[in-house]
Amino acid sequence: MTPSWHDLDIAPELIEAMLQLGHKMPTRIQQQVIPEAMAEHDILASSPTGTGKTLAYLVPAFQHLLDFPRSEPGSARVLVLAPTRELAAQIHEQAAIICQHTGHQSLLVTGGVNFGSHLSAFESNLDIVISTPGRLLDYLGQERFSAEDIEWLILDEADRMLDMGFTDAVSSILAEARHVRQRLLFSATLEGAAIQRFSKSTLLEPVYIDAQPPKRERGKITQWLHQADTLEHKTQLLQALLNEHTQSVLVFVKTKERVLALTDQLRALKYRVSMLHGDMPQHSRNQALADFSQGKNAVLVATDVAARGIDVDDVQLVVNFDLPRRADVFVHRIGRTGRAGRKGLAVSLVEAHDADMLGRVERYLGEKIERRVIKELRPQYKFPQPGKSKKKKATAKKKPSSKQKRR
Repeated sequence: MTPSWHDLDIAPELIEAMLQLGHKMPTRIQQQVIPEAMAEHDILASSPTGTGKTLAYLVPAFQHLLDFPRSEPGSARVLVLAPTRELAAQIHEQAAIICQHTGHQSLLVTGGVNFGSHLSAFESNLDIVISTPGRLLDYLGQERFSAEDIEWLILDEADRMLDMGFTDAVSSILAEARHVRQRLLFSATLEGAAIQRFSKSTLLEPVYIDAQPPKRERGKITQWLHQADTLEHKTQLLQALLNEHTQSVLVFVKTKERVLALTDQLRALKYRVSMLHGDMPQHSRNQALADFSQGKNAVLVATDVAARGIDVDDVQLVVNFDLPRRADVFVHRIGRTGRAGRKGLAVSLVEAHDADMLGRVERYLGEKIERRVIKELRPQYKFPQPGKSKKKKATAKKKPSSKQKRR
């Protein structure tokens, strides 16, 4: 029997907030994290997107604020760091709704707005700050924000923070938050030396929680791949998919240049396309995401970094136009569909030079991805076996002749 919010022993106002947010029962990760966090343990959680991790840390953070009310107004006691502005904004949206029920004050601090625009809010009573590392570090450096009162520090998508070069910024913020009592670190993957070192230097005897969805949940995402001979062939395969799936298609590519080129190409073919890459100004990013999430544009072409933080519940199809450089990123990509118990679809377009990467992905998944063919776009060339790229033939040593042996 699935536990209810009441079973987690949280305050009635938090239960009301959960119901307003549309969450009738806690998800698997919420069931795992909330009791451990409320028991004052540091948390190290492996959690893919779409599993409810934001509320898994916000609920116990607000419970802490309710259990230990401050005696007088002051600066923030809970700090949530997120790698991108979009993710920070989505976290803040949920925090703001909870604040309506608890009477606390939250603040969103990101780049993309005039420096100094948050100063008046810093000077008023604050309970929780949700921020990207760079902008908060700027305020700390100029002594416009104090981390002295921070009691809870939450790092969301820590793996992506490291990938984006925020290690030093996060370390500097940690050094300023000297009175932190509890730390919670969430990451899509805990593989790799960098995230292991970072977690060891950040957390104190953490409880490890693996919130990967069970196989029956992962099975809700149907996926297959199409072999592509050339970039032109790959684009034709994408068109065939877009003609069949006419709404809410998220297309992942590897570079900003590819985003620009593919978006122009699809728009010329009269598809309704938004694009997202890391160099776009904030207002353009917000508009692109809004046009896609609200259905004005049917397709969003994005890089991995830019797409981090996209929280659209009803993505119908994820297309890997380019395979990523890491297998765990592949899993994170396809997790953008099939969220909240829905069925999803993910299709990869794979060229011959992707064979080794495909092999790594399939080993990571523990299964072979189904190969499919569109009759009119059948590939012409044989695809190399994943993991069996051509190796240089070793020069065979000739056996010495009988004459050489006698010498």
